[in-house]
Amino acid sequence: MRRREERLPPTGAGLLRYFTEEGPGIKISPKAVMGFAVGSIAFEFLLHLMG
Repeated sequence: MRRREERLPPTGAGLLRYFTEEGPGIKISPKAVMGFAVGSIAFEFLLHLMG
């Protein structure tokens, strides 16, 4: 039985194209996302210590 070959998406000369247009929606900085993640982890850690 022969396996089907998986095909990769076509890319020009191995380069991916990313669109520079920004769509509508909320803009959140990466620092804010990291801060929220670290704060959530710290909050959960404190809840486990107290409970």
